[in-house]
Amino acid sequence: MAQRAQPINGRAGVVAGTIVVASVCLAFLGIVLRAEPGAGLGPADWQAIRFTVVQATLSALISVALSVPLARALARRQMPGRQVLITLLGAPFILPVIVAVLGLLAVFGRNGWVNDTLGTLGLPGISIYGLHGVVLAHVFFNLPLATRLLLQGWQSIPAERFRLAAQLDLPPSMVFRTLEWPMLQRILPGAVALIFVICLTSFAVALTLGGGPKATTIELAIYQAFRFDFDLSRAALLSVIQLILAGGAALIALWIIPQLPLTGGMDRPVQRWDARGGGQRLLDGLVILLGSAFLLLPLASVAVSGTLGLPQVPASVWAAAGVSLWVAGLSVLVLLALALPLAGWIAIRARGSAEAIGLIGLSASPLMIGTGWFILINPVMDPVRLSLPVTAVVNALMALPFALRILVPGIREALASHGRLCLALNVNGWPAWRWLILPRCLPQIGFAAGLTGALSIGDLGVIALFADPDRTTLPLQMYRLMGAYQTEAAAGAALILLLMALGIFWICDKGARRYAEA
Repeated sequence: MAQRAQPINGRAGVVAGTIVVASVCLAFLGIVLRAEPGAGLGPADWQAIRFTVVQATLSALISVALSVPLARALARRQMPGRQVLITLLGAPFILPVIVAVLGLLAVFGRNGWVNDTLGTLGLPGISIYGLHGVVLAHVFFNLPLATRLLLQGWQSIPAERFRLAAQLDLPPSMVFRTLEWPMLQRILPGAVALIFVICLTSFAVALTLGGGPKATTIELAIYQAFRFDFDLSRAALLSVIQLILAGGAALIALWIIPQLPLTGGMDRPVQRWDARGGGQRLLDGLVILLGSAFLLLPLASVAVSGTLGLPQVPASVWAAAGVSLWVAGLSVLVLLALALPLAGWIAIRARGSAEAIGLIGLSASPLMIGTGWFILINPVMDPVRLSLPVTAVVNALMALPFALRILVPGIREALASHGRLCLALNVNGWPAWRWLILPRCLPQIGFAAGLTGALSIGDLGVIALFADPDRTTLPLQMYRLMGAYQTEAAAGAALILLLMALGIFWICDKGARRYAEA
């Protein structure tokens, strides 16, 4: 595609990419100016680094290991409600972290459903705080992501190969070894690397479920050095280490994540003759039931407790909800302004040549960028005055990698199918975007916008650094209610936040699809 003429050029994409890189480089410059390598790191900082790597490794391995039987069961079974369940698997990814944590506490917390059941049976209870709590929350968020990735892998296996295996009367173990295991060998390393990077930059989970100094991540250490000690030099040095760790892991993830084909074989419905035994049906059903319960029970607990807590919600929650909507809307606008031209530039170039720019959202954590910008802004003006715009921009940068993964394939397909026609009709530049790319990619644009809005409206990251007592977002206000032991009000705020996140995603995604179909 990069060797022939295209109806669009990459100049706007180059500008957008330059803005993205400059934003992170400026933050990094501010960090370098305040970092003092000679001062070194203390024992607590090295403990935070070790804990970050350990929890990210465990979270990635456990998430992917549990996703294999769940994805295999979903791939092998055609059952009522299967598509709805697969759709619900995407809910935890757009779920606000602070809401998910509240749901996990309701199920696995000290007074949660699990401990109540264990107490009734006379068994010792479990604690959700510390390493196992952080890993549990990360598995909750990333198990659906790993399952969706593996489901794509299973769908890439041509149906004809399963038909041939049935004709050869291969046993289920041989079918797994000859057809499924080679696919897993291609998909699993990339899934592990991607989830590892996501868990490296986790902040809200460690903030709420961390168990003291021994369960502190680098992100949380940066926050503590910034907010409690105002040690900008230590926060800057930790930010450099975080950037090196996450950036290196993100590059590895981009290198080993395979390009999956969109279809395989003749696109016939896959029939699994090797999975018709009663024992395998029972095992697949049990796996699907347990996986669904693990993912849906916290959501159900949020809905139940939130409904009961709505009357206790103070007026400050509704004001914070309005601020969160404003931040999410601005994040969507910034994301589209950057992602669309950048995706167009990537689409007309050779694969992988410019996609590394999108990794900035994974390798540069929100707290690292927020710390760098605070250092640069502080001598000029009060950073608190820019807290909301900075939060919106950083949220857009964090969603950029996912938006590019959504937009680039659609733009490539549109150019491959209609690019020559546009050139023949002399439709170039903005007219090509208006009449070809935007209409054909509108569903993907709506999905990317909805994803960005949902992630932004539930983010508890940069705003924690620039917190303004008078103007705050709903996640931070909810965290303050939890800290003040106003559990009923926090539950009501969680339900409001959940409905807002799902609502903005649904409006953008479904609205764009309906407009495209019309």
